[in-house]
Formats: sequence, C-alpha cells, structure tokens
Amino acid sequence: MTRTQALRALSEEHSAHNYHPLPIVIAEAEGAWVTDVEGRRYLDMLAAYSAVNFGHRNPRLIAAAQRQLERVTLVSRAFDHDQFGPFVKELAELAGKDMVLPMNSGAEAVETALKAARKWGYEVKGVPADEANIITFEGNFHGRTTTIISFSTDPDARNSYGPYTPGFRTVPYGDVDALKAAMDEATVGVLIEPIQGEAGVNVPPSGFLTAVRELCSAGGALMIADEIQSGLGRTGTTFAVEHENVVPDMYLLGKALGGGILPVSAVVADADVLGVFRPGQHGSTFGGNPLACAVAREVIAMLRTGEYQERSRVLGAHMHERLGALPGDAVREVRGRGLWAGVELNGKARPVSERLMELGVLAKETHETTLRLAPPLVVEKDDLDWALDQLEIALRD
Repeated sequence: MTRTQALRALSEEHSAHNYHPLPIVIAEAEGAWVTDVEGRRYLDMLAAYSAVNFGHRNPRLIAAAQRQLERVTLVSRAFDHDQFGPFVKELAELAGKDMVLPMNSGAEAVETALKAARKWGYEVKGVPADEANIITFEGNFHGRTTTIISFSTDPDARNSYGPYTPGFRTVPYGDVDALKAAMDEATVGVLIEPIQGEAGVNVPPSGFLTAVRELCSAGGALMIADEIQSGLGRTGTTFAVEHENVVPDMYLLGKALGGGILPVSAVVADADVLGVFRPGQHGSTFGGNPLACAVAREVIAMLRTGEYQERSRVLGAHMHERLGALPGDAVREVRGRGLWAGVELNGKARPVSERLMELGVLAKETHETTLRLAPPLVVEKDDLDWALDQLEIALRD
C-alpha cells in the first residue's frame, strides 16, 4: 500500500463522507504549486475556492503571521488588541464603507448580514415585527448552515434538513422582472453573488447588478453583495460589483481575506446598517482575533497596490481566450471573469478532473458537467498555458 492509499484509507474510515475529494494527499505547497506525499507536483487550478488567491505560503503573509504568532494570537472581543482597530479601519477604507464586523467563516458572514438586514428592517425601515423578507436567487451558494440552506435550490445542500427557516423569497438569477415582482414594503434585503461560483461560475446578464442596485434603492432594501469567492481580486477588480460600477450596502468577504492561512470573514457596511448592533446582540470568540487581523491587514496592503487585480485581469483575458478555442464537441460554454472560469462540458466533469490530476493539474467539478478553474493570482503565464495544454489533452482522451 502506498502512503497515499494508507492516508486516504484513514480519511475514508474516520471522516464523515461530506466531501468527494480527488484521490490525492497533499503534503507541501508554494505559490501556485502543491506537492503530494509521494513527491509529485501539481499546478493548483482551484486555489481553495479563492481562499488562496495570493498563492500558497505567500512570503508576505507568512511573515505577517509569524510576527503575530510571537506576540499574541487570541484575547476574544472582551478586550481590544493592537491589530483590531487598524484592521477594521483599513478594510472599511478598501470597501469605501464606515464599519466592519469580523467573523471567521464565509457562512458566518452571511448569517451576520441576514441578522443585520432584519434588525435594520425593523429598527430603521419600520417593518412590522417578524414580517421582514429577504430576496435570494436560484442557484445561490452562501454556505451550509440551517438558515442558509433554507433558501438553497441545490437538492444536495437542502434536502433532509427541514424544517426550514422562513422569511426568504427566491427568484431566478438574472431576472429583473421576477426580482421586482418579489419585492414589497417588507423586503429588507437582496442577497446576491455578483458571480455565482458553486453554480458553475455564472455571470449575470449585463446590467443586472445595476438593476438590483436601483430596485433596492427605490424599495428601501439593502443590497447585500456576497463577494466571498468573487471578491479581493479574483475577477480582475477588487470587488466583482465594480464591473458595473455598483456599490452595495453590504459587502460580505471571506476566503482570500485570510490569505490561505486561517479563516477570516467580515461584513463591511456603513454605520446606518452595522450600527444597529449593540453589545451582546451578536459576536464571535475568534472573530477579529489578533492573528486573523494581522494576516488580513497584509492582504489589504497587497490589494492596495492593484498588482493582483491587474494580474487577474490580464491573465484572465488570456485564459478565457484559450478556453474559448477548446473543441465544441467537448465544451458547450465557457463562463467567468478574470482568473475564474466555469467550463461547461458536453459530458460529466468528474472524469476530466481525474484525468487532469493524472496530468499534474488540480481542478474540480461542480454540478456534474462544469469544470471550475480558479488558479492563484500569482500563477505564471507559462504555467497557466501548460495547465491549459493539459486540459486540451484531458478533453481529447
């Protein structure tokens, strides 16, 4: 039995089977490359669903973490620490907002936003008690907590977990008329992914985000942009909503904010929204901890240069040009922006991802027929081209 087989056997026996990973066991990583326990290298074309936007073990981020590890890592929010104030100020400035509420996982950020929108609706907008509704979209993925899966349209995420949380209305993604019809005086928020990641990197029709913004403004509802996967450089801009010059009321951030080192998430909004929270009404022991803040501050500093957004824009245009030339008998459609693509195949995507692994490239399927590609933003052009060459081979096999 190989070391890979032995370690995977342990996982199969002692881990809940809530994932279907590729048959690989990674031991080391650097930049856009990972190495398995047998010593074989692979180009990472998934980047932990955008959590590793800046590459594995990015030297600046590792250095920031090491500096903080030598000082203090956790005090809880019972006390302030010297990284907290600078972190929330710098993140608020990056997003052009007043306030930040830090959490850990992306799902926690979404849950926080749902609570904030409801509280704002009752205390600021004046919606009668327990009548608030929030609009969501078909194909959404915002996490897997009980409340979040209540408005999921994915059977795997939703089925067998009822009873479900009420207060949500789900409409087709990209359908302005359906959104308008679903909104009423009790609508307190519209929760939207500017690009739907888990659904297959679905890009909305041109002008849709602008229409969502206009409807929210006209109806007195909060536009809540879930930028957990799409934000922080992935699509060629700091935030994906920038492609339509839209400014939401709330940004939900995560994944890349932790630099691929630890979970960091945040809700970023103005004081009239996040100001509804008072002491004891919401919290997290680990949210905004010193280590998280130190790493996230370095992420913010790196984003301020614009280098990573530009790399995503330029390399992403090249990647999409190459993907667009893939054979039509194998590929039905290519969607995405920047260094993010959903390759819709004419057959199942799992065998293609497994073949790519054999060829030294790591990517992952979603919803049976879509192959997702999202390399770290630090990927070199030659390496990217090599990976795309392997994809051509995999599709021919």
